[in-house]
Amino acid sequence: MSIVVQGVTKFYGQQKALDNVSFEIKTGEVVGFLGPNGAGKSTMMKIITGFIPPTSGNVLVNGIPVTDESKDIRKAIGYLPENNPLYPEMYVREYLSFCASLYKTGKSIKKQIDNIIETTGLAQEQKKKIGSLSKGYRQRVGLAQALIHDPEVLILDEATTGLDPNQIIEIRNLIRDAGKEKTVMLSTHIMQEVEAICNRVIIIDKGVVIADEDKNEIYSRIKQAKQEILVEFDSEPGEDLIKKITFAGSVRRIRQNTLIVESRGEEDIRPAIFAFAVNNNLTVLSLQKKENNLEEVFRVLTNSQ
Repeated sequence: MSIVVQGVTKFYGQQKALDNVSFEIKTGEVVGFLGPNGAGKSTMMKIITGFIPPTSGNVLVNGIPVTDESKDIRKAIGYLPENNPLYPEMYVREYLSFCASLYKTGKSIKKQIDNIIETTGLAQEQKKKIGSLSKGYRQRVGLAQALIHDPEVLILDEATTGLDPNQIIEIRNLIRDAGKEKTVMLSTHIMQEVEAICNRVIIIDKGVVIADEDKNEIYSRIKQAKQEILVEFDSEPGEDLIKKITFAGSVRRIRQNTLIVESRGEEDIRPAIFAFAVNNNLTVLSLQKKENNLEEVFRVLTNSQ
C-alpha cells in the first residue's frame, strides 16, 4: 500500500476537524478526495504529508509512519497545497533548481529541471520571475515543484485552480499519466475533473468519510434521487393534457413541444411517457434521460448528513 490512513482524528482546540478517518490508496490509483468547505480535506492532506500531526491515529506512506519525519517519506511525496506558496522574487528555473536540490536524489538537477519544464509547459516562462507570471502559470510552477523529484505519491489540493480550459486539459492529462505509476490523491471542487481522471472517489463531510467507492459504482448511492426525462413531441401538448401525466412528480415546459418530466424512485418512467403519447395521439420525436453525475451524488450525500 502507498498510503494507509488508520483511525485518524484531529482536533484544533475544541474543534474536531477529522473523526476516526480510515482509508487505503494503492499504487496506480488516482483518487478524488471530495468534500464541502470545512469538511477536513486540507487537514487530511497536511497530515498525510507530515506538515501537521494527527491528534490520534496513524498514517503510513510506503509502510513508514509519517510521524517519523523520515527523509525517505519526504522524498516519496510530492505536494501541491491549495494556496501554492511560491517565492515571487525567484526566476522559474532558479526556483525549480532550488526545489530539486532539497531532495538530493543523486540525479542531474539540470536534466530533472529540463524534463519537468517540458512536462508542465513552462518552457516559454522559465526565465521569468514567478511574481510576473499569470495565476495559471504560477499553478504550473507549483505542480512542477511537486513533481521535480519524481515522487511515488502525489498529493494535489486544487491543482487546476486558475487555469484556462486548454491548460486544464493539459494538466488533467499530466495527472492521468502520473497516475499510471504513482499514487495520486486529488482534492478538487470541479466534479468534471474527478469524472475525467479519477478511478475512485472518497467523500468526506464534517470530518467523517461518508463514501469510498469506485467512481462507476458510487452512482448507485443515489438511486432514489429524482429522474429527469427530456421529451420532445411532434405537436404542442396543452395544459389540460399535461395534467394527465399523473405518474410524474412534476412537469415543466421548456419549449412549445418540449417538456421535462420529473419523478422519484428507481422505476424507469420512459415507457409510461411513450404510453401517454400513444393514448393522446402524440408522437415522441426524442426522449433523453438525464443520468446521475458526480455533482448530483456529492450534493445528495453531503446534504443528507
